[in-house]
Amino acid sequence: MTTAETLLLDFDIEIANTRRTLERVPADKADWAPHAKSMPLGKLAMHCATMPVFAVYIVEDPGMDMMAPTRPRVSMDFVSREKAIAMLDEFAAQARAAIAGASDEDLAVTWPFGVGPNPISSLPRHTTIRLWFLNHLIHHTAQLGVYLRLLDIPVPALYGPTADEQFTAI
Repeated sequence: MTTAETLLLDFDIEIANTRRTLERVPADKADWAPHAKSMPLGKLAMHCATMPVFAVYIVEDPGMDMMAPTRPRVSMDFVSREKAIAMLDEFAAQARAAIAGASDEDLAVTWPFGVGPNPISSLPRHTTIRLWFLNHLIHHTAQLGVYLRLLDIPVPALYGPTADEQFTAI
């Protein structure tokens, strides 16, 4: 199994989990946040929906400096649940294709990631995809699940049953 094939096993599960969670985001609560320091629900939903584009950058770009991006920033403005899901689907398709097309050698190349002169990481692309895309997506999708719980919206069973839903095997 290639590195890309291994990454795509996790990718497909996490995109499906994120999609199932986004499907429950209430359109009328986009500005709601559980705490003053928390991201509003709509922005968090859009962060999750657009995150797959980051995997494209990791595969296709030689590195990233957040202070000097080489690609246009993706809008984090929440328009609707349907728009968020459409963006997830669009960016996930692009990311899946980029990962699937990458060789083991491509994915072993070091990918520098930083903010101006401050490095965040300098790891192989395959590790960066796992840490800075997949784990980051898992973290924020779970955060979105907490927001749903606090709003008394049924939480999807992603890795096991929730109080609202039984788990279906992957």
